[in-house]
Amino acid sequence: MRANSRAVALGNRVRTFRNDVWAGLSSLPKQLPCKYFYDKRGSELFDRICLLDEYYLTRAELAITERHAAEMGEQIGDGVMLVEFGSGSSVKTRYLLDALPKAAAYVPVDISGEHLQQAAGEIAADYPSVEVIPACADFTEPFPLPFATRSISHVAVYFPGSTIGNFLPLRATRLLANVAGLCGRGGGLLIGIDLKKDPAKIHAAYNDASGVTAEFNLNLLRRINRELDGDFRLSNFQHRAIYSAECGRVEIDLVSTEAQIVRVAGRTFQFGAGEAINTEYSHKYTIEEFSALATPAGFVLHHEWTDAERNFAVLHYVVE
Repeated sequence: MRANSRAVALGNRVRTFRNDVWAGLSSLPKQLPCKYFYDKRGSELFDRICLLDEYYLTRAELAITERHAAEMGEQIGDGVMLVEFGSGSSVKTRYLLDALPKAAAYVPVDISGEHLQQAAGEIAADYPSVEVIPACADFTEPFPLPFATRSISHVAVYFPGSTIGNFLPLRATRLLANVAGLCGRGGGLLIGIDLKKDPAKIHAAYNDASGVTAEFNLNLLRRINRELDGDFRLSNFQHRAIYSAECGRVEIDLVSTEAQIVRVAGRTFQFGAGEAINTEYSHKYTIEEFSALATPAGFVLHHEWTDAERNFAVLHYVVE
């Protein structure tokens, strides 16, 4: 029965992936949801991106978290179920868990099941006093919290990495409203946002000299080929990432270098030379601009931390 249930769940995920790809490649302009970047290979490539010299975001957020973890732990409080969205390798989480010795449970949430299980196992081994309950889910949609055997005083969502910037502002507010509902009154949100700064610094972060970001972007097509019987020729597409100061965001695309027809799961899609597939937005905010999105969702800003250069911010909100 359990094996059958896993097969059904896998089949549902493949169908959802297929339908999302079909819909995205049928739209004008073409687009693909960035949540599908994170298969096993994509997760590994993103871990490499986080180590790049040009990619300041992870270093800045890690420095903030390392320096202010004790204050963050005090803000979050004892007895918490800490729910981490897009947990990945859970590197920054360790600073938080060290500052939360009385945390009841930790729920890493990630769409990449294999990567999630490995990271969750490592956390469970290193923090035996915390109940670790991994949840393989798409956090962009509402999902039920797993059951914890220990007593929980409240729920706090940890959403690092500026992933919220991938969403258009209206969609970001809807997601934040889902988070507020998950937390409930008295619950909290600790979230990372990338701040507006010199456009050249932002541009370099998404166009690294070693090409890891380009490989990460192209890996989405490789995944479609593998899982959805696609026939994308990766050599016929190029990575492009441009910062739009007017929109306050990086716009990331895969650009067709020639006119071509691509097949995915039995359907065909035509590309013109120079036609782009949008794969990701990465919005940059001021703290005031972001709070204008969080307030309608039900959050009140309680505390903010930034690095010395004000490249990045970690913000603590509470549902009151």
